[in-house]
Amino acid sequence: MRKYVVIDKYEINKKLKMRKEQKMRNNIYVGLVHYPVYNKNNAVVATSVTNFDIHDISRTCRTYDIKKYFIITPVDAQKELTGRIIGYWTEGNGIEFNKNRNEAFENTELEDSVQSSIKTIEKIEGKKPKIITTSAKIFPNTVGYADLGKEIIEDDTPYLILFGTGWGLTSEIMDLSYKILEPIRGKTQYNHLCVRSAVSIVLDRLLGEN
Repeated sequence: MRKYVVIDKYEINKKLKMRKEQKMRNNIYVGLVHYPVYNKNNAVVATSVTNFDIHDISRTCRTYDIKKYFIITPVDAQKELTGRIIGYWTEGNGIEFNKNRNEAFENTELEDSVQSSIKTIEKIEGKKPKIITTSAKIFPNTVGYADLGKEIIEDDTPYLILFGTGWGLTSEIMDLSYKILEPIRGKTQYNHLCVRSAVSIVLDRLLGEN
């Protein structure tokens, strides 16, 4: 008797999608910029690194398989504090206390500047990354999530997605942008998401299953 193999198209499509995602996520980097950013008076400042910046965004980046998450600050005191927190979970007692948190921090690193982050990526990938930034404003090179997500799948170039703290990235950093993601909008006029929420939404729209 001849045997027939039932082909499950859903499973095939699922596997193809997973392969695309693996390719897509293999060269994606995230940077949280604490300097240079604006304050509410439009002055260029350095903001403080918060516990949420370290813990929550590390977990989000690990969930979406980001290659490296850079916490970007030139302030020595901030780097020392951040390094101690990361060290506790990757080298200290935190490893045994919460192994999931240890895994979340595996790809979290400190960088002095956006430029040093770019150089780090260039050393790893052999080429400079395309810089993607976020803004509440519309620019000539603003791009939608679906369009950029599709491009990332088809492109072998590394991407560095930058998020600003304070009142946003300076014009100096925005000028580095290859593309600027369209603003995240709700159904109200209120538009003041915390940065960790913005990171989660952006990564899900670009890299999520849907």
